[in-house]
Amino acid sequence: VQLQASGGGLVQAGGSLRLACAASGGIFTINAMDWYRQAPGKERELVARITRGGSTNYAESVKGRFTISRDNAKNTVYLQMNSLKPDDTAVYYCSANFGGDFAPRWGQGTLVTVFS
Repeated sequence: VQLQASGGGLVQAGGSLRLACAASGGIFTINAMDWYRQAPGKERELVARITRGGSTNYAESVKGRFTISRDNAKNTVYLQMNSLKPDDTAVYYCSANFGGDFAPRWGQGTLVTVFS
């Protein structure tokens, strides 16, 4: 599985961005797709997840502001980010979760910078 993330950028606080993660190769093996983020000096954290069945989960810090979705026809997962805050500034990574003992596959990060 290969993942290609896009959509990061510079945005003013209160604004919106939409990240996209296009998957290719063996996508039928994916149990869930995740968005993580890593801010400078901090550990990588799970932001949102969408399972194969369509269930979604969010970090408390983004609930009500971020929405994860997918377009099966395009093999793409999106992260719509609204009401952005400076604390959302981070490198965002998409990840394919295969379940069991299989290691996740990571896409390259995309930088989101929110200024006040």
